[in-house]
This record gives sequence, C-alpha cells and structure tokens, in this order.
Amino acid sequence: MTGAESLLNAAVAAGLDTCFANPGTTEIPLVQAIENTPGMRAVLCLFEGVVTGAADGYARMAGKPALTLLHLGPGFANGIAYLHDAKRARSAVINLIGEHATWHLPADPPLNSDIESLANPVSHWVRRNQSAETLAADMAEAMEAASTFPGRIATLILPNDYLLADATSVAQFRAPVPPPKVSEEAVKTAASLLLEHRPAALFLGGFGLRKRGLKAAARVAAVTGCKLLCETTPTHLERGAGTPPLLRLPYFPEWGMELLAPFKSVVLAGARNPVTFFGYPNTRSHFIAPEQLSETLATPEEDITSALEALADYLGAPANAGEFGSLARPSLPTGKLTPETYAATVAAIQPEDAIIMEEGISTTRSYFQASGGAPSHSYLSQPGGAIGLGMPCATGAAIAAPDRPVITLQSDGAGMYTLQALWTQAREGLNITTLIGSNRRYHILEVELRRAGIEQISDKARTMIDLQRPEIDWVSLAKGMGVPGVRVETAEALAQELTIALQEPGPHLIEVRL
Repeated sequence: MTGAESLLNAAVAAGLDTCFANPGTTEIPLVQAIENTPGMRAVLCLFEGVVTGAADGYARMAGKPALTLLHLGPGFANGIAYLHDAKRARSAVINLIGEHATWHLPADPPLNSDIESLANPVSHWVRRNQSAETLAADMAEAMEAASTFPGRIATLILPNDYLLADATSVAQFRAPVPPPKVSEEAVKTAASLLLEHRPAALFLGGFGLRKRGLKAAARVAAVTGCKLLCETTPTHLERGAGTPPLLRLPYFPEWGMELLAPFKSVVLAGARNPVTFFGYPNTRSHFIAPEQLSETLATPEEDITSALEALADYLGAPANAGEFGSLARPSLPTGKLTPETYAATVAAIQPEDAIIMEEGISTTRSYFQASGGAPSHSYLSQPGGAIGLGMPCATGAAIAAPDRPVITLQSDGAGMYTLQALWTQAREGLNITTLIGSNRRYHILEVELRRAGIEQISDKARTMIDLQRPEIDWVSLAKGMGVPGVRVETAEALAQELTIALQEPGPHLIEVRL
C-alpha cells in the first residue's frame, strides 16, 4: 500500500466519499490511489475555483466535509477566493495539496511556493505531512478538524515522495465533539430582553435557520411578539411554505439600519453582530445602533438549535406555537422581463424541495420576497462576498443531494468568473438549471456610483462597468460546455423554458435578458 492509498483509505473509513479535483503531476499518486480506493468518487473541475466552490456547496448540503485535490501552491491559490467564501459559510472542507518531493525542494523548481502562507488565511488547521507512515493519521486529524461544529477548513500539504512510498499504518477517526451548549444564564438573559424591552427582534443565523431552529424561533416569537430576522446572506436557510416568515437584513446600510431602528432590543442566535459589507463615510460599521440593547443567545459555534429550543421552553411556549407560512405562489407575470417579473416567474414555478443558490447580485433582488410562499426549499447564498461562487456551489450541492432539483440564480458578471462549472455539470449529468440574469453590466457598481453622488457616469468610468462590446453570448458558452442553452426576453418565455428544463434530466442554462 502506498502512502497515498493509506491516506484515502483513512478518508473513506471516516465517511468521506467525494473528492473535487484539479490535479497536476505532483498529485499523480493520489490520482492512482483514487482509482484503487473503492468508495471514493472523483469529480473533475476545470478550474480550481470551481473545485473549492463546489466543495463549499457539497458541505452545506451533505452535512459532512468535502475533499479537494489541488496542485501545489499556484493551483491552491486559484481556489482561495471560494475557500474564503467557504470559511465565511462555516463549511467543512479538507484540502489535499500536492507538494514537490522533499529531495527536489532545495532546487527551487518553478512551481515552488510557500504553501503554508497561502493556506493559513483561509484555513483553521494546516499541516505539512512528514512521512508516508503518518499520512493516514494526518488525514484522520484533518477530518477531525474539519468536522468541528459548525464546519472548518483543514489543509494538508502532501510531499510527492511520501505519497509514493510504502506505508502500513491505518488511523482511527474520532467522532466530532458535539457543539457546546449555551448556559442557562444566556437563555434567561435572552428571555428577559425579549419580554422587557419591546419591540424586540430575534436575529437568526447559522444552524438557527434550519427546520428545528426555525420551529423553535417561531415558538419564541409567539410568546414574546418579537420579529424574526435573518442574515443578509444566509449559508443554508430552509424556507417557503411550512416555515415561519422572516425579514432578511437588507444589503445597503441605510436600509438595514432603518429596518432595525424600531427595535429596542436584538437577540443574536447563531449570528454575529451584523456588519455592513463595506465602510461608507459617516456610516457606522454595525447595523445595530449603540443605544439598542443586544445580547447573544448562541454564537455560530455553539449549539444554536438546542439554545432556541431551551429559550422557547423557558418562555413556556407550546410545542407547535407560532406562525408558519402556507403555500402562496405569486401569479405568473407577463410581458418584458424585469428583475421583479423574473423573480416572480421563478417563485411561481420552482418545484417542491428545490435547492436555490442565489448569486444574482442586483438581478435577483426581488427573489427572496417573491419566494416566501413558494413550496418548501433550501436557500443558499453568498456570505463571503467573493463573487463567482454561484455555479460551483450549485454543482457541489447537486452532487450532495442528487434527488433534488437545483436552480442557480446567477448574474452574468459574476458568472464569468467560474463558467467552467457548466462543464462539470454536463460531465456529471447534474440536474441543475442555471438562470443567467443578463443585464450586460456590473449593475451593482453602477448603483454604488450613483449612491456616491455621481449621476452622470462618464464614458471612461462606464468602460469599467459595462459588459458589452462585445456582448457575452451565454447560449453559445453553455453549448460549448455541453449544456443546452436558450435565451428568453419575456416572462412567458421564461416560464415555458424553465418548466421544460426542470422536467428534463441533466443541466440546462437559460439566459434571462433584462
């Protein structure tokens, strides 16, 4: 048995079964080992950013770590943006990075780099393997690190000669430690705040946005009258019919601060004190004002679900108390597509149990509100801000949940970062419908220019936000990646093509001209 085989055997024994890969020469021993390791699936991605973004989506839906296989420091560097997103999403990812043979490193070959310096900012745990015999143990420790609640990123650097050498060792994986429970004092303090300082808000994030957490939050709201709010970009939110209605914190600071302003108190449950995406002159960094009372019931690293249930029990809330939304799809719109009619059409048609990955930026701004009464679905978004995550994340989610339809709401500008994900979707036959909101510009930057007081955008400035001359032909790009593509300009055409795409197996792309 080679060192590479011992490492992958340890991974399979720990319950890992999927590796998103873009290997190079130094990783050939791992390519061979995957071939010889029953139970390990390899998913080839044409760009390392697709590898890491897919690992993020997989981890969010599978509830266990995803493996990546990357080529030396430069290959890993190509995937760092979406590891940044994965870290912000608190996704469990284990990176396997091939390294030059130890005897070759002193020669300083062209691809030599300081991998640790690249890995540390986007990892919670980093190790450079020291021998073939310790590869299995290192894999087990990486698994333990990544499995720490709610999910962490572990990076293992693997010298080529140790992967090739013989190894006899095996490793035992220790089950992850349950997340810490919150104190009784934290529960009592949260209850006091919600009861005595009204109007109050319960601000949810992390695992508080899964079904159990939401049910408990609805019980709390029924007793205290608090409003339920959630993060601007939730990692994994269960929503639609059968879930309690939530207000989502708006993206722009003035809108978010206006939403929060009426509340005398805010209790944080699985979310950190919300911060604006960017710093604006004469605007504070935190949405919650200093004069508002704020307490943390549970941090994202604590047992949020049990904390919410303990709070509901302490308040004496009945088991099934609270408001839960019923099925209320929007009516199908007609006519030329706008962001509003685009969102309404998707919400009117999306099927039960869909997974929605939204990275539409400005093109899908109306979707969240439009889909509140849609059939029950999982909603994923972009908590890290490194754009281009949409299509890779959807790819990983589809592999983790192959029996569920996936819809990607993708903007055209961000989509160009990682369109190679379409090739992997075609190769793997994934049931993903990608909707490209095509406004042919970085519209969010246009909005920011106007917010900065620039009403007349100069031709020179417009060249930095305009995506025309030439226009991007998404239908041709999709077909070139093996994905059927169509272009629509009316709500009626979108409804027709989306219905067809959801009924047919395999990936589809619809360019939505706005």
